[in-house]
Amino acid sequence: MKLDAIDLRILDAVQRDGRITKLALAEKAGLSPTPCWMRLRKLEKAGVITGYHARIAPRRIAPVASVMMEVTLANHRQADFERFERTIAAIPEVVACWSVGGGVDYILKIMTADIDCYQRLVDGLLDRELGIDRYFTYIVTKTVKEETVVPVACFAGSGDEESDS
Repeated sequence: MKLDAIDLRILDAVQRDGRITKLALAEKAGLSPTPCWMRLRKLEKAGVITGYHARIAPRRIAPVASVMMEVTLANHRQADFERFERTIAAIPEVVACWSVGGGVDYILKIMTADIDCYQRLVDGLLDRELGIDRYFTYIVTKTVKEETVVPVACFAGSGDEESDS
């Protein structure tokens, strides 16, 4: 889907404020409300907009341990990757998982109540015999930057190829 400057303004506005009114969105996009709303619906139907979410401050709820984990699998058959990914997708504490190239197979972001909970989660993964060859744990001691906003303006003119990154 080819996006123009108006589409990018709409995307930027709704990702910053998912509860923006139709009128305010139209003003930010530089359109009247009806055409703006039609473009928004088109972006949703095309799968460019996949949902609307509230941003939560977990530490305001309870203490949280954030952990980054590198995982390397022992075998690299498609079935091994699929089994690992299916298992990881079902674990709520794993809030993000990326398959990566390079020296490791996956990088996971895990959030638990404390480090003991994290270790129990890892022990459970190892008990499941998912083919984990090795893993490395990195405790997040301070969040320097964590954005949920995608810099859509940087993508202007690059809408020729499709990507799900």
